[in-house]
Amino acid sequence: MRQLVVDTETTGLEFSQGHRVIEIACVEMLNRRLSGATFHHYVNPQREIDEAAVEVHGITVAALKDKPTFAELADELLEFIRGAELIIHNAPFDVGFLNSEFELAGRGKDLINQHCTVLDTLAMARQKHPGQRNSLDALCKRHAVDNSQRTMHGALLDAEILADVYLAMTGGQVNLLSGTEELPGQPPAQVMLTPAERVATPIIYAAAEELEQHEQWLQLLEKESERGAVWRQIEKPD
Repeated sequence: MRQLVVDTETTGLEFSQGHRVIEIACVEMLNRRLSGATFHHYVNPQREIDEAAVEVHGITVAALKDKPTFAELADELLEFIRGAELIIHNAPFDVGFLNSEFELAGRGKDLINQHCTVLDTLAMARQKHPGQRNSLDALCKRHAVDNSQRTMHGALLDAEILADVYLAMTGGQVNLLSGTEELPGQPPAQVMLTPAERVATPIIYAAAEELEQHEQWLQLLEKESERGAVWRQIEKPD
């Protein structure tokens, strides 16, 4: 199963008002494990950035002047996300911006929904925790996910944090021995060894001094217990 945890930063809140994507990050998970593969780029929006947006993510127009435009990245991005499930916090926001960018780049309308499925972790969190705060920071606190580095919004860091939150929300404890998931209702994974991999268990015999001390302990138990030492009642094998 291929999933991509996706986040974007933008010049403002509404793509319908001409705002653009300025950073996009996709973090890949294969079978619920981070693969290390990412798609991460800063994007030249070819327009100004709202001051309120800069206060959130800290990205300025000057820092983006030498970055590629979305049109220059569109084909590479589409190839990377094609066929995957996208995991996004507040998906309508990011999907709306990405679809708008693909359309402006001449790649067609509604491409995200044509080529990917989308899971909205905000909608999932609201269903699991109705009436509670379900921001990414609130979910980190609720699920004990470290977000101490998140002093400002950033697409790559937020996507990595969201991956941890998503796994915590969906019961994703990773079995370190087998590399598989232990999900609720499933028996623990077992590690099977081939005969060649099995090692004979060593037999360590007690020394004479240890046997003498053991006998003294049994004699004490015989005196102190009404039923005697249970150890002596165990039938020895032939």
